[in-house]
Formats: sequence, structure tokens, C-alpha cells
Amino acid sequence: MDEAFEQCRSTLRKKAVSKGFSALITNDIINTLEPLERVIKLDRSQPEFTESFIGYATKRMSEYRIKTGKRMLAEHAVLLDKLARQYGVPARYIVAFWGLETNYGGYKGKIKTLNALATLACDPRRSQYFTQELFNIFTLLDDGRIQPDQLLGSWAGAMGHMQFMPTTLITYGVDGDGDGKLNVWGSLPDALTSAANYLNKIGWNKEEIWGRTVELPKNFDFAQVVVGDKYPLSHFKKLGITKTYKRPLSNYDTQAKLILPSGHLGPAFLVYANFSIILKWNYSQNYALVVGLLADQLAGINHGLDHYNAKPHPFTNKHLKALQQKLLEQDYKIGKPDGIWGPKTRKAMQQYQLKNNLVADGFPNAEVFEALAISLQ
Repeated sequence: MDEAFEQCRSTLRKKAVSKGFSALITNDIINTLEPLERVIKLDRSQPEFTESFIGYATKRMSEYRIKTGKRMLAEHAVLLDKLARQYGVPARYIVAFWGLETNYGGYKGKIKTLNALATLACDPRRSQYFTQELFNIFTLLDDGRIQPDQLLGSWAGAMGHMQFMPTTLITYGVDGDGDGKLNVWGSLPDALTSAANYLNKIGWNKEEIWGRTVELPKNFDFAQVVVGDKYPLSHFKKLGITKTYKRPLSNYDTQAKLILPSGHLGPAFLVYANFSIILKWNYSQNYALVVGLLADQLAGINHGLDHYNAKPHPFTNKHLKALQQKLLEQDYKIGKPDGIWGPKTRKAMQQYQLKNNLVADGFPNAEVFEALAISLQ
């Protein structure tokens, strides 16, 4: 074991003693912590941004996942209906999260959670965050709500059927089967009840859906919609946006946001407040869209994405980083270039497109790279 980790482990022990943890933690648990080199490698990996939204969605909404999800809805209808009544979260959303996180419990992760969290807590990059996650696990162990032999999960410490981090588990975990334990690995009532409680507590609105697929009129004026901003649904209706098959949007009084995950040539979505709740679970636009789309598929609602191109994008993480640097040099506010097509980059890109008479959808299409003299070779 390297000296730095041993020193860190000693520091963790002193902190645990000062916080009043039992000998189980300060001796038995901390003494067995070991660094996992693989965890550091995974934490440092930055996959290139080449997968299109349709490619991402198609993989995660496979025929198997949809078919299995419908079966899970039927098999666990009593529990899911109870949760829907108690927490206000429809069953199809809980099952959609479950399907995306672990393929309905088929793969919960096999990395030792204590070692993974200790490795990241002792790494300077995000030490404070993961130290807190580790100490929350210690609390759950000391309380007897979880047992050491249960602690297997992802490389970053997410656990169980729903892949909860320790802080989420300690804050929102529910003993759904009433046995006095918090077994999100082996008890489906514990796992699904905890998920419903979490979504309820962070603001799920039972009166609304997550969003919907929409159609833009020809020659849509993108200057009327700032990327990432919310507007009354009536604003989009005035701009000529419709539901699929040209059906008019409703007169429902709510705020919505237009999302074009593949640019103006791909699918278009209007998303509502519950979309922001999904983002709190996983701050990825593609992930949040797929949760909503999969939930709808489980309810028999098909959004007709099949005809869109699922080929990888011609640009990579490296190309996007170069694009961000160019925009930064022209005083667009994007933060530090990181090669990720995030909210600040989308908004800055739309501003650039408007200024240069390009289709202002905020998407890094070939015309943007060409205008900025960035080669995609």
C-alpha cells in the first residue's frame, strides 16, 4: 500500500474517532480499507463526445428493456401502485429509472463500495465530496441499517437497484418492507420506496408529465427562444410549435423549455418542471430525456424517433474543446473549456450562431466548426 493512502487512512481514522464512531468503524472497517487503482483510472477517463442522442437513446430503450419494463410494471403492480398513491410518482417513472440504472437489478456493480469511496476520498481531485460520502456510509453501518457484506456497487460508490450514493441513501432511504434494515441491494420494497421518496422530496409534480415530443414549423425563428430558458407554454404555441402530427399544444398554464438534443434536424422536445427533477437524479440532458421517453414507452406511448440518424457525431471531445476555446477568445461566457456540450456552451453557441447568421439551435453542427475554422479531420 502506498504511503499517501496510509497517511490518508490514518487521517480518516482520527476524524472518525473525533466524530464518535464505534470501534467497528475506527478499527475493523478503516483498518481494512484498500486503494483501488482501477477507480482512479475510471475517474480520470473522459470518453469522447461522439455518440448522437438517437444512438444514446436507442441503446438504452432496447426492445428488451421496454419489454422487461412492462413485465416489471405488471409483476410489481401492488407495490408500485401503493408508491404512486403515497408519493405521487407514477409507476412508469420509477421503473424507467430502475431499468436505466441497473437493468432492473440485473447489474448493480461488483466493486467494493468502502474501498472505492476511500480511494476517491484520498485522491485530491474530489476529496471533500467523497470523504463525506464515506462518512455517511460509516453512519449507516454504525446505525445497523446496512451491513458491511452488502457494500458492492459502482466505481464511484453508487449502490443497489437504484444506484444511490450514500448521502442520497442516508437522506432519502426508506425501509420499505419494515424489517428495520435499509437493504437497497436485496429488498425491492426498500429500493423502490426509497426512489419514490427521493423523487417526491426533491419536488416531483404529480399533476404534470416530464415533457413531450413536438414539431417545429418550417423556418422556425430561433431568435425567439433562448437556449436553456423557460417560457410559458403559450409562447411556444404562438411560435407555431405543435404536438406530433400537427396537433395544437394545450392551453395549460405551465413553463416549458425547448430542447434539441441533435440540433434543428433532429427530434424536438418541450420539457416541464419534472424534467428538472430528473436532472437532479443525474445531471445529463440525454439521461433525463431517456428517462421520460422510456417511461412513456412503458405506458405505450411511442415518440417516433426511429427515422432519425443514429450515427456518431463527426466531432469529438477534442473538437468541442477547441470550439469552446474559440468562443472564449471572442468573449463568450462558457467557463473553462472542457469538451462537454453543457448549458453554458449551448447558450454561447446560439449567441454566436445568431451573430453570424447561422441556424441558431445551439448545436455544434458542421457549419459552426467551419465558421470557426476548426477542422473535423
